[in-house]
Parts: sequence; structure tokens; C-alpha cells
Amino acid sequence: MRRIIIDRPGSYGALHLVEEPDPRPGPGEVLVAVEACGVNYADSIIRMGLYASARQLHGYPITPGFEVAGRIAALGAGVGGFRVGDAVIGLTLFGGYASHCVLAADSVFPLPEGLGMLEGATLPTVFLTAWFLVHELVHPHAGDCWLVHSAAGGVGSALVQLGRLAGCRVIGVVGGAHKVAACRVQGADAVIDKSAQELWREAERLAPGGYQAVFDANGVTTLRDSWNHLAPAGKLAIYGFHGMLPRTGRIRWPRLAWYWLRTPRFNPLQMTQLNRSVIAANLSFLQQQAPRLREGMQWLLARLAHGELRPLPVETFPLARAADAQRRIESGQTIGKLALLP
Repeated sequence: MRRIIIDRPGSYGALHLVEEPDPRPGPGEVLVAVEACGVNYADSIIRMGLYASARQLHGYPITPGFEVAGRIAALGAGVGGFRVGDAVIGLTLFGGYASHCVLAADSVFPLPEGLGMLEGATLPTVFLTAWFLVHELVHPHAGDCWLVHSAAGGVGSALVQLGRLAGCRVIGVVGGAHKVAACRVQGADAVIDKSAQELWREAERLAPGGYQAVFDANGVTTLRDSWNHLAPAGKLAIYGFHGMLPRTGRIRWPRLAWYWLRTPRFNPLQMTQLNRSVIAANLSFLQQQAPRLREGMQWLLARLAHGELRPLPVETFPLARAADAQRRIESGQTIGKLALLP
């Protein structure tokens, strides 16, 4: 097998391609011959050494990657419901940047008909994150008004689609003119291009009464304003801090510390008076919720199979160019998802 290993945190040079014997599945496990690996911004944070679950749940050396698609190559003892050669999607807690993955059978799902390997490999992380935020934490109602930051990216695009499916009015925020059309394709009712428009003036114009939910992965650059634009009973949903992190591959510690110090702290007394809430999620720390996540994945795959949800556009790189893929996703210029091809 071939896989990417990070021996210790660093810049793009920390990603090393190695060759090893193919692993074998144990009882209750399957071996997947991987045809595509999803790339997420979290993978870059793992490389930088800033991803808490990578340190606490695994440690270094580590192989990044949370999602794959491929075919069953071998079955461990006691595994039913799959046959060698079946096309599947796999959820991995790290280890996804590889040509072969051993996975617990209950973290593997049949690839729905009509979806290709690229589409399958780039669905789980972003759609599950969006599903958990929306259906486990926000609880949408038809007619709600949402503001979705980074609405042409992976999780943002999934949030836009889930909002449309729930009957919500979704305002997407993007960082460039080339992303506006892509955001509208996902189902946004309106799009704010913050490179050409004043973000919060437009947000107020489009929803004078505020938003029932604001989805924010930027961190300090927008969190306070996102909070201030909630409607009564509104929820600020946080799932990342991208705006605090570098786009050059190397951490500038003084800048990061300054951003951390400026990150808003929310006062529960004020929250009760304003009837506003803050919610948050990180899938890698939700392993104790695995049965609920499995239900969510099945819910999502059923709607993808019936065309109610759509896979995202995918940009590809060879596995050996994992550094280029991470450089690309950190640029902030991508639309949809990225994938590695082993």
C-alpha cells in the first residue's frame, strides 16, 4: 500500500509518501482498496499540529484523511452484508490518505447507484458535519432565514443544500465573484460576495429582522458580527476557525495568539436576555455518537440516491501531490471539494 505520513507537524514538506505491505482486516473489519480520498481543511490543521483530536486521540506519526471511496478487497471474520468487489464509502478517523484502508464494517456504506468514486469520497465529512449542525443542533423550520459563511466550500455547500431541503431561506456568503454562481447552484436564495460588497450591510438588507441561524467557520474575523445579526431565538453554529489560520503553510504564532485573544467569549447572562444561543460541532470528537452519525449518513445517502441532495464539484490531485492539494485548499479559492487519487 501507499500512504501519506506526517512524522511531526510542519509545513507542506511534512507530508511524506511511503510504501508498506497491504494491511489485513481483523474480525468485524473490511479492507478497502481506495480509489479516491477526500481532502478537508482539517487535514491541513492536522499537518500544522493544531488539530486537537489528532493530538489527543492519535498522536504523531499520523496519516490524515477522514473519508474514502473504493472497493472491498477483503473481509474480516464475522462481517456480513458486503462482498469482495462491492463499491463503498468509508468513514475514517484519520488514515484516509492511503491506497488501502482497514475500517470497521459499521463505518462503511454501499456507494449509492449513480454516484462515482470521486463523489462518494468527498461526501461524508462535509455532509455529516452539516447534517449534525442542522438536524441535531439547529432544528430548522420552514421559512427560517439562514446566513451561511464560506457557502461555496464543502460544508458551506452542504449547509446551503440542507437549508433548501428544509424550506429555509438561505443567504450564502462567498469570498470571490467566481464562487457566486456555484453557490446559487447549491440552492442559495441570495449570495453576498464579500470581495465586492460590504458583508454586514448586505446581510442586514437581506434580513432586517436577523437570522434564525448563522453558520460560521471563520473564527475571530466574523464571529462577533455573526452573533450580532441573530434574530431572537437565533443560533450561531460554529464548526471551524479558518480565518485564524495561515494560507502559506507555516504558522505565524504571534498572529495566531493575537487572534485567539480576540476571539469572542459569549456571556450566558446576555444569551438568556437576548434569547440567542451558540452551538458547535467537531465530528472527530463525536465517536461516542457513532450510532447517531451512522443514522445521519444513511439519511444523507438516501436523499443523494433520490436526487434531493447533490454531490459537490471535485478537483483532483494524485496521492503523491497531497501537499499541492493542501496548498490549494488553504488558498481559499476552491469551490466544492478536493480529492486525492491513490
